[in-house]
Amino acid sequence: MNIEQLDFYTQAILSLAALVGLTSFLMLGQGRLLRLIFVFAVQGFLLALTTAVAAHSLSSYHLYISAALTLVLKVILIPWMLRQQVLKMNMHRDVEALSNNTAIMLGGASLMLFSYYILHPIVQTSSLVMLNALAVSLSVMLLGMLLMISHRQAVAHVVGFMSIENGLFFAAIVATHGMPMVVELGVAFDVLVAAVLFGIFFLHIRTSIDSLDVDLLNRLSEVDK
Repeated sequence: MNIEQLDFYTQAILSLAALVGLTSFLMLGQGRLLRLIFVFAVQGFLLALTTAVAAHSLSSYHLYISAALTLVLKVILIPWMLRQQVLKMNMHRDVEALSNNTAIMLGGASLMLFSYYILHPIVQTSSLVMLNALAVSLSVMLLGMLLMISHRQAVAHVVGFMSIENGLFFAAIVATHGMPMVVELGVAFDVLVAAVLFGIFFLHIRTSIDSLDVDLLNRLSEVDK
């Protein structure tokens, strides 16, 4: 089927799904933390835009509240908190040298193909939007896990964790046409609390070992006093 023959909602969701998947892929190759946080904020903006498109096309006006919450939390507040932590700890000029960057990017591309391969038999009788929404959501979650595995900085681990939540949120919005408002408010509150706790966690690690490199934590050992 030609994409010009599809309705506006389907075209918009397919385009946004491709961009959301692209941002997850781009985060894998980011060595600078500020750029990583910026790409994460772009992904949050795409999620807010997806929610607004779904609200307009499906006449689900409570989704406008979800779009506003996503915009405030994942585009403004959480990236701002992470950016402040990076600047406070003077890590904005640090460049993380990724071990075997080519293998990481190839692994990310393989995970995206795997997501489509494993979900195609399950949703082949469903709509084109459903297939792409679930496949992109699964790939975003898998790429978030790969981001946490391949990067050493604790800030990158937080971004990877939040990216996994973004994948779940994208699937909930597109595949189910939005969760109940009580659930969405609960998820938004949990994400905010997690961001605050991560900020406290960063301060404790920085105070203890003067670094946010998680590899240094593996080298810690007990010292008898």
